[in-house]
Amino acid sequence: MSISLSDLLVLGQGKDLTSERGVSCSGELPAASDPTLIDRAIAARTALGDRALILGHHYQRDEVIKFADITGDSFKLAQAAAEQSSAEFIFFCGVHFMAESADILTSAKQRVILPDLAAGCSMADMATANQVNECWNELEKIGVASRTTPVTYMNSSAAIKSFTGEHGGTICTSSNAQKSLEWAFSKSEKVLFLPDQHLGRNTAVLALGLSLDDCILWNPWKPMGGLTEDQIRGAKMILWRGHCSVHGRFTRESIQEVRTRIPGVQVIVHPECQHEVVADADVVGSTEKIIQVVSQSAPGSKWAVGTELNLVSRLASQNPDKEVVFLDKTVCYCSTMNRIDLPHLVWSMESILAGHIVNQIKVDSRIAQYSKVALEQMLAL
Repeated sequence: MSISLSDLLVLGQGKDLTSERGVSCSGELPAASDPTLIDRAIAARTALGDRALILGHHYQRDEVIKFADITGDSFKLAQAAAEQSSAEFIFFCGVHFMAESADILTSAKQRVILPDLAAGCSMADMATANQVNECWNELEKIGVASRTTPVTYMNSSAAIKSFTGEHGGTICTSSNAQKSLEWAFSKSEKVLFLPDQHLGRNTAVLALGLSLDDCILWNPWKPMGGLTEDQIRGAKMILWRGHCSVHGRFTRESIQEVRTRIPGVQVIVHPECQHEVVADADVVGSTEKIIQVVSQSAPGSKWAVGTELNLVSRLASQNPDKEVVFLDKTVCYCSTMNRIDLPHLVWSMESILAGHIVNQIKVDSRIAQYSKVALEQMLAL
């Protein structure tokens, strides 16, 4: 199927949009091999004009980032969506929980589109609302819930963010986790940290000075998290048994191997990595910090980067005066983040122009209410 720019401009003036999820203009997704795909993307983006905002997470493919109006990490993009109140359609090129956050923070007039509904997050899926509520009920039974504040990582579903807001907690990102935990400990004895055990452990031990013994791991698949009452009462950090499938693959052996292979290399990793990896790294930081540190480093410097491969490859190409390599010898993309590709973006834009709203992400009003409470608490910090 081929749509000219003039055709798209006519379609773009249409106001009577339906909500036919999953229906494309042609009835099928454009082929990745379509030689007109880039032209179609340019035409559709031009036709949408100021009505649209395309947000691209740092882990997206280059073919998608090329069309992003704003790039950033999950919270930066959600904030950008909220600030661009004139954009009628927000195409969120990321994963499901990010699009949910954007919907929570934007106005009722705006519609958030996730080009591929299969773009989820394995970490976010590791904590369901039922599991977290069961955990909280157990904490209430043994009398520690009232002395516990939930802190939830941005990489979580809206339902978990809502739980956090309803129970007086806050949301955190990898860059403000320390500040969020300091706030939580100022009002309670314990923290229930969801859903990434590694970010919680690394922040508690390396930033706040707690010991590994102060941290316990709640396994939602075992009765009472696989813990005893004494363990729960004695702990300061109750960590959820969740992790990032990409960052969790890096090991201490990865660091040793790259330091042997590339003399003088500096290792920079994301705090979602395992504790021993973060402890052995030269620099630890959020996605934004990794980009900043590598980009501002001296010419000729060498970096082994422990984060998602799309970003590492982009950093290498953008910094030709430095040696930038992936920390692990085995190449690994984020399989869910990588689902958003140019065919899905083109399909979703062309569908909107044809009068079909596809893949709109809409959070339940009650869940959105308490999620916003938690997000606003983070902003207040």
